[in-house]
Amino acid sequence: MALRRIPLLDARAETHPAAATAAARHADVQAILAIARRRHTAAGLRLGDALSRRWLARNATPLGAEIAAVARQIGRPGAHLLNLSYEWGCTCGVEASGEPVMLRVLDWQMDGLGEALCVIRQAGPAGEWWHIGWPGLAGTITALAPGRFAVAINQPPLPLTGLGAAARARGFCLVGLASDWVASRPALWRSRALPPAHLLRMVCDTAPDFDTALALLRDTPLAAPVAFTLAGTAPGEAACIERSPDGHALRRAPRVAVANHWDGLGIPGAARWMESGARQAMMAGVVEAGLPPGLAWLRPPVLNRGTRLAAVMRPASGRLSVAGFAGERPVTELLHLAAGAPDLARQDESLAA
Repeated sequence: MALRRIPLLDARAETHPAAATAAARHADVQAILAIARRRHTAAGLRLGDALSRRWLARNATPLGAEIAAVARQIGRPGAHLLNLSYEWGCTCGVEASGEPVMLRVLDWQMDGLGEALCVIRQAGPAGEWWHIGWPGLAGTITALAPGRFAVAINQPPLPLTGLGAAARARGFCLVGLASDWVASRPALWRSRALPPAHLLRMVCDTAPDFDTALALLRDTPLAAPVAFTLAGTAPGEAACIERSPDGHALRRAPRVAVANHWDGLGIPGAARWMESGARQAMMAGVVEAGLPPGLAWLRPPVLNRGTRLAAVMRPASGRLSVAGFAGERPVTELLHLAAGAPDLARQDESLAA
């Protein structure tokens, strides 16, 4: 099967970029919703959408109107629930002894996301930035702001409960995960703070540099625990910011590797995705040894059955390489983008075996 070419969408002039991209990539959005209906059932999607809409209505997020515009655009349940989805795994590494480079892999147990991957040109008061994600997504999970920074969300463990620990001890890992997830919901639904992906969107829109982005990611109240990975434009500008409801841990170093477990906060919890320690160790080895060209560094366990995107981001030179995956299989060509005048330079490279 021929590899798909990743769409490059221009939403810089749009009031609601997520709604504009949902309109531009209507077929992709409908395919994602169909997969979500199979995963959650139609009734579950309607219920989740109603609860998410109610939570957003009393929440501090400035993206509520944009998500409502997405819902009007697609004309069926799913927009609110999917815009609050926070159930993925990921691995990041930053090598910043010279020009900072971020390696990013996102894993999500939802089929079809690799095929629907887009790069969206967006703009805010701080300038243009590139949203690496999906049409209809108002928040941001992975982004490159040329000349400013690259940034990504890593999902930390759920707080460990006694029931969850007991289930895992007996080999029932999914039951343990479900127990921890249910126990964490009341605190999340009581919160009026920002979802992490909504804060990341605000940072990309407004932060002029690495230091400002770091301060916002460290200090802004959040509705859920998160780890942010951040790379700047100058040597040494690399950081992991771990956030819990009660505190934070900041790790700055020339080289940073992050997966889905706590490193600095030390909160008991089980990583939500497979082989978190092994993925972090492998990524640490990659950034320590020096980066091979393209995606030659992408191997198991960092590449795994849930992988949906892999990217290399260089904020100082404004260069991006990204591809979509369905597990360990590439489903798009490798897109190379470079910032420059008068416009972006684009190159597509086949990843076919």
